[in-house]
Amino acid sequence: MWWLVAALLVAAVVLLAFLRRREIAQAYHLIAGVHPLPVAVAVVCEALSLFCFGALYRWLLAAGGTRWGLRRTTGIVVAANAVAGALPGGAAFSTAWVFRQLRRRGVEQVLAAAVLVVAGALSMLALGVLVVAGLLAAGPAQLRVVLLPGAVVLLILVIGLAVLGATRFSRFRAAVRRAWARAGQRSRRVRRGQEALADLVRQARRLQPGLRPWLRPFAFALLNWLLDTGCLAASLWALGISVPWHGLLLAYVLTQIPGSLRLTPGSVGIVETSLAALLVLYGLRPGPAIAATLLYRAVSYWALQPVGWACWLALTLQGRPPRGDGA
Repeated sequence: MWWLVAALLVAAVVLLAFLRRREIAQAYHLIAGVHPLPVAVAVVCEALSLFCFGALYRWLLAAGGTRWGLRRTTGIVVAANAVAGALPGGAAFSTAWVFRQLRRRGVEQVLAAAVLVVAGALSMLALGVLVVAGLLAAGPAQLRVVLLPGAVVLLILVIGLAVLGATRFSRFRAAVRRAWARAGQRSRRVRRGQEALADLVRQARRLQPGLRPWLRPFAFALLNWLLDTGCLAASLWALGISVPWHGLLLAYVLTQIPGSLRLTPGSVGIVETSLAALLVLYGLRPGPAIAATLLYRAVSYWALQPVGWACWLALTLQGRPPRGDGA
């Protein structure tokens, strides 16, 4: 079913490309005259973005008592990125592969799961902060562009705050515990899931108590997104296009919402269409917007695929290292 949806989406993108062939031809001419220095800046931004996510993994593993080097964690991040970009719904395959690699290298099962869950949660939290920052930068005039995503984010925040406030009442906590216990009594599978979830929560709490120590991994997650945004800005610079700073961040983060669904391999067609449309909405002409989007994707997606699969092959074939290895 997923492949069928992906095929339909790709067909729609091809049809749209045919209808916009003049703008695509203009984009091709712009890319042919690209400036090499800003392209190098875009490549450096993308590389640093991956290093930051690797540093996030390294910090979480170290907090759980496992010392890994930055080279190894970054290699796993780059390889996982390639796996996620190869298939529809590739994020699930990528997560499963990372989990297996962590287990093969001696990381405890609960710690491996906690690292994946906490890294994903910090990444989403950082993206939410960028949504708010993008809204503030864009101003009230762009409210119509973000009305639906903004309403969804606001609804999630309201529900989260309501649940958090309700936990202050002992009766609410008691009711939740009773419902949780009944669900475990009715089904053995549910009870196993509850036990696994409880172990995961305990491990996540054990990673680092308190709020202040989490500022550093959160900064890594935030820099991961910001440096990727810098890659987009450098792509515009490389084409000699004036960067729409007021709407660049919002265009970027709104593109990540449909892109994260991975409905097509690497969200090909979805990211390009949504990002180009948002850049046009923020003042660019269609030709330059398409050119900037294609150059950004060439650096942030296509160029990383062969590098990522090389890392995947090396890590998959590599045997389990001896204890104490921090390479």
